[in-house]
Amino acid sequence: MPDDFAGHIEDTQLKDALSERYLAYALSTIMSRSLPDVRDGLKPVHRRLIYAMHQLRLDPSSGFKKCARVVGDVMGKYHPHGDASIYDAMVRMAQEFAARFPMVEGQGNFGNIDGDNPAAMRYTEARLTQVAMAMLAGIDDDTVDFRPTYDGEESEPVVLPGAFPNLLANGAAGIAVGMATSIPPHNAGEVCAAARHLVANPDATTADLLAHMPGPDFPTGGVLVEDADAVRLAYETGRGGFRLRARWEVEKGKFGAWQIVVTEIPYQVQKNRLIEQIAQLMEDKKLPLLGDVRDESSDIIRLVLEPKNRTVEPEVLMETIFRATALETRFPLNLNVLDATRTPRVMSLKEVLRAWLDHRHEVLVRRSNHRLAAIERRLEILDGYLLVYLNLDEVIQIIREEDQPRPRLMERFSLTETQAEAILNMRLRSLRRLEEMEIRKEHKGLSKERKDLQTLLGSEALRWARIDTELQDTIKKFGSGPLGDRRTELGVAPPTVEVNADAFIEKEAITVILSEKGWIRAVRGAVADPAELKFKESDKLKLLLGCFTTDRLTLFSTSGKAFTLKAADLPRGRGDGQPVRLLAEMANEDDVIAFFVAVEGTRYLLASNTGRGFVVPSTELLAEKRTGKQVLHLKPKEEALLCIPADGDHVAVIGESRRLLVFPLDQVPEMARGAGVILQRYKDGGLLDAKVFAIADGLTWKLGDRLRTETNIRDWLGERGQVGKLPPNGLPRSGRFG
Repeated sequence: MPDDFAGHIEDTQLKDALSERYLAYALSTIMSRSLPDVRDGLKPVHRRLIYAMHQLRLDPSSGFKKCARVVGDVMGKYHPHGDASIYDAMVRMAQEFAARFPMVEGQGNFGNIDGDNPAAMRYTEARLTQVAMAMLAGIDDDTVDFRPTYDGEESEPVVLPGAFPNLLANGAAGIAVGMATSIPPHNAGEVCAAARHLVANPDATTADLLAHMPGPDFPTGGVLVEDADAVRLAYETGRGGFRLRARWEVEKGKFGAWQIVVTEIPYQVQKNRLIEQIAQLMEDKKLPLLGDVRDESSDIIRLVLEPKNRTVEPEVLMETIFRATALETRFPLNLNVLDATRTPRVMSLKEVLRAWLDHRHEVLVRRSNHRLAAIERRLEILDGYLLVYLNLDEVIQIIREEDQPRPRLMERFSLTETQAEAILNMRLRSLRRLEEMEIRKEHKGLSKERKDLQTLLGSEALRWARIDTELQDTIKKFGSGPLGDRRTELGVAPPTVEVNADAFIEKEAITVILSEKGWIRAVRGAVADPAELKFKESDKLKLLLGCFTTDRLTLFSTSGKAFTLKAADLPRGRGDGQPVRLLAEMANEDDVIAFFVAVEGTRYLLASNTGRGFVVPSTELLAEKRTGKQVLHLKPKEEALLCIPADGDHVAVIGESRRLLVFPLDQVPEMARGAGVILQRYKDGGLLDAKVFAIADGLTWKLGDRLRTETNIRDWLGERGQVGKLPPNGLPRSGRFG
């Protein structure tokens, strides 16, 4: 530093200084903390943890060491950050529910899927797993570059050799300045199979690769329900997402009871928080179909969901829960990684596999060159040893007599300095005959290995064949068994389950009470004695209708309009109810002429007081609006008179003129809406009553408290639109069939 530098002030624009410093911080965050390297799939903290444990010789066959010792080494030598962040990274690498292929084997409390924290690092112990050893394989053979640590006292690898496809197998997540990464875990065996296909077919498409690696494989299982085209597009662009649902099944109980048992929950969902969320939604009345939730988990997840009533379909219940809770999640895909030049960019699946394979190719070349150089050095020494055996006496004489034997040996036998030094350092017992045989045997073996390595380095096809063999070994080691078997089920996009409002209504038997003045209410169960019902003054019962709260009721008025009422919306209690005109927009002069449960597949005969009518299907009487639906078109001073079930083959109509006419029902057209056709012709008056019946059973009417049936009705048979004849004896003077 110059002597006059102290106290020197340099004017700088704030925006320039700020942008420069912020850019430096952003680059540091992106490259040194948040984004993984595409070659080994590791962030610096994870790479330093694995390397530090390797330096501590914590391989799978050794004993455990305290995590505090590991964290201390990592923080002191390689990673100048807080111990909490280092330990958190180490814990995550050991959690089987967080890492698909754990790289750290933990001993002690490392947390659980409920979200409980791990024990302090002074209580827990750890060592590396076989997966981590595969990541380190060849690190001492000059396969990767090393760089000085932050204090310059140590060196650390820039990247690990990575014989295991860690980036895709274990995934990664991180948020940097202005960019983020989110990579779900996959099945290592499937990733290696896709890589093998790419080795054999460099021009393979994403669809070809997905035939071997169809999607993510989460450590907590679940069911992947994303559409196949969406999955392909996500892997092609490097951006997308995957819908993941919990795995569930129905357990049958006694007397038709059943319950839902959830055995696997989505990735990164804490079980305790999930249960709290469901319980809160139940308390807020946002899961009306769910009656209870229980956690019966041990080391195996078992969440029990009980429906509020057994009439609900399990699929409908689960659809409502999936929509409202974390039992269905969406895991984003953002393949934003650092490439081989340490440049952050979003890659496609093919680019990620290609980058990993290219890295493995470079590792193979560097490892082979390193081994070849070691063989060359060893062969040079072995050539010197063999020369000693051929001239043993002379060599011994030179060593005994010369003050400087090394230059003399080099001059006499044309040895290199390395060979002469090795001969001078040779033990006397190595001069025995057996040692010479061993040296010749080693020389022969190394010569053959050197030739093989030279052949390998000279042929790119042989190198890729070697990589393919390594991929097969990885598949055998990590692609099957409890660790390698696929855990996430590859489902299909679920069909849309319509969850209508009726599904949230508890099915209950009720009786609807309608008074003459149009007041309506509902009571639970059946009415034992209608005479005991109370109404407003000068009002009385018009009709009783038994139904269920899940039913839809059809109301037909004298205006020719049909209205649809939901039984669950009717006022309940012991009061007078409320006017039906508040539920259906009927005019004051309109009256109710029919009120029944809408049954799909039935037909009804509509008729006006002038004797015009038609048959209408029940579906055409449904009206979702409060204003109703005009079904029977009326002329001025005309009103609807009848809406009766069209259950039979003949129609009997009687007018105010006391004429009865019977004709086939098929003479009446079936229409959705209209004015209808003439059922019976009148000189004076209009229609009084009508009935649809089966002619084989005869025409029945009510006479006092008894029923009377007339089977011989040939005298009244005719064609639609005729006048008819006087009715048979016994028909009430009112002219109604009852």
